[in-house]
Amino acid sequence: MSSTTLEPTPARRGGHAGPGDAPAPKLSGDGISAGPGPSFLHVLNSEFIKFRTLLSTLILLGSTVLVVVGFGALSAWGTGQFAEAASSDPQAAAAFAAQGGDLAVGVPTSGIAFAQLILGSLGVLLMSSEFTTGMARSTFAAVPRRTPAFAAKLLVVMVIAFALTAASVFLAGLVSLPILDNYNLKLDLASSQSVKLLLVNSLYVAAVAAIGMSLGALVRNSAGGIMSLVGLFFVAPIAFQLIPGDFFVEARKYLPGNTVEPLTALQHVPDTLEAWQAALVLGAWVVIPVVLAAVLLKKRDV
Repeated sequence: MSSTTLEPTPARRGGHAGPGDAPAPKLSGDGISAGPGPSFLHVLNSEFIKFRTLLSTLILLGSTVLVVVGFGALSAWGTGQFAEAASSDPQAAAAFAAQGGDLAVGVPTSGIAFAQLILGSLGVLLMSSEFTTGMARSTFAAVPRRTPAFAAKLLVVMVIAFALTAASVFLAGLVSLPILDNYNLKLDLASSQSVKLLLVNSLYVAAVAAIGMSLGALVRNSAGGIMSLVGLFFVAPIAFQLIPGDFFVEARKYLPGNTVEPLTALQHVPDTLEAWQAALVLGAWVVIPVVLAAVLLKKRDV
């Protein structure tokens, strides 16, 4: 009778691997651990690659630059025309004086209302497309805890929205300078107020992009998420202004789109929040949807 000797498999050898055996794969990778799956740095790099390789994303980013710069140039021309009319029309001069007489400082940020819509919609699409295309299955299979993938995507969206808005506003200021000079209007892009407007508006657009991404995760539908974003930032302020009643007058102050003016004003504007109150309100509008989206993302099926 012959005997058969069973050779232990590599899995049974424990840590004693032979010279020809491949090393065991690392589940957590190098860098910051994200639990089971790749590291957070790897997830962040993956989300950035997905972001910059989508043609639709590049189109929306380019559209944002064109809109901000275009509206900056158009606003510079309109402000110059208004100042020119004020020099010969007493009524126009009184209206010009009532607005502070320094309208040029707000010219570079005149396109922010449209930039927030574009980048907010981009935030919606980046998250909702994960579910409409089925990409979420592979994403969450690679990152089982889901939260690191959501945090990485959120970080990419907010940083790019801030940087792109800041660069676009500065470029709009450069384009506006020669137009304003034709009307003898001066714009100092290095002044404290110009820098404040650039930073606050860039942070605001980044916040809108984060809200949009949260809506995309909550609704899981591109059209529904974008309509919710438009309703919050464009429809609600108009509706609250048209509906009579002290409640709607007071509630309008707490809409996210009405937090920018108190944050950028040189002095407190009547019937608006204080600057610190506006900062807290805007922060709450970002934190609450983001936390809710992160929680539901882990609880829902893909």
